[in-house]
Amino acid sequence: MTVFILLACLGGVLVGLSRQLNGRLSISTTPLIASFWNHAIGFAALTCLGLLVGGLLPAGAAEAPWYAYLGGPIGVIFVAAGSWVIARIGAVNSALLIIGGQMVTGVAFDYLSAVPASFWANATGIVLIIGGMMVSRGRRNASGSQ
Repeated sequence: MTVFILLACLGGVLVGLSRQLNGRLSISTTPLIASFWNHAIGFAALTCLGLLVGGLLPAGAAEAPWYAYLGGPIGVIFVAAGSWVIARIGAVNSALLIIGGQMVTGVAFDYLSAVPASFWANATGIVLIIGGMMVSRGRRNASGSQ
């Protein structure tokens, strides 16, 4: 279990780093170009890894429903939007809004899928994220920036 927790934390660090790098690239170019290069280089790296490790095209891939492949286009929108937003509202606000959106969506999916979950734990998490954003925004306004 500890390995999975560490991997999840590493994933969070990498998402934050990726957002920063893509945000910087979008300032030098555009969010669309930043998203393009993010995905083009990611595709090349993933293809090389898949060819090296094997199993790039699993046997059951053709039987997956069509909507299972919508993660790719949704990811493109996420990266492009994140690249555009981070340069305008900052890393903390971007991260909090992204995590807040994930929390609300996760709670909705659990509810629709009838997954047993603690309403109060989920609601508290969402309130803490919104509160963190408000505190961050208040500090930023008090210091005179933005």
